Amino acid sequence: MLKYLLLSFLRHLVRPRMVYGYRRADGTWLAHTRISTATDIENPQQLVIEDHVFIGHFNFIDASGGLHLGEGTQVTNHVSILSHSSHRAGRLMGRAYWGEPQPVGFVRQPTHIGPYCFLGAGSVVMPGSRLGRGVLVRAHSYVDGSFPDYAVVAGQPAVVVGDVRELDRRWIEEHPHIASLYCGVGWQAALRPTPQDPGKEGDA
Repeated sequence: MLKYLLLSFLRHLVRPRMVYGYRRADGTWLAHTRISTATDIENPQQLVIEDHVFIGHFNFIDASGGLHLGEGTQVTNHVSILSHSSHRAGRLMGRAYWGEPQPVGFVRQPTHIGPYCFLGAGSVVMPGSRLGRGVLVRAHSYVDGSFPDYAVVAGQPAVVVGDVRELDRRWIEEHPHIASLYCGVGWQAALRPTPQDPGKEGDA
């Protein structure tokens, strides 16, 4: 019985927890941002994160090449957001890769996740990818490239399979008092044509 109580107590101490509030590298305090103690943020000084972001358990957030996470974005669990990739360089250079300051095939590119995006469990976002405002990434998707505002993306590799505004329209019609809040810009603004380059107009 004592052993069981001790193990339960230890599990309680080390289990993942959500921490409320985050201080950005520039000193800005984000009071409504929540990040799990089980998430690894690599090179946080290169992370530009807005408030109201949720990052759940067991995620790898690689900001080494520059990473922007827009306001209100939600990262579920077991997600990798990358801004560098070394697998090609490792194959090309073999043992010479170790210690090489500029390995052939090494990729380092800034990644941009727009405001109010949702990244489903097990998804991977590759270096240099850009997601516009309100993009929904379905679970286990491999995201590589640019995707417009309000897109639903899925697959390996991920492609556009829908539009979140079609998913949300019924809710707005049933609750018109929230229309002005939609994705941080309002429902009417969200219905206007979206820009071709995700992240420019869709920035927080």
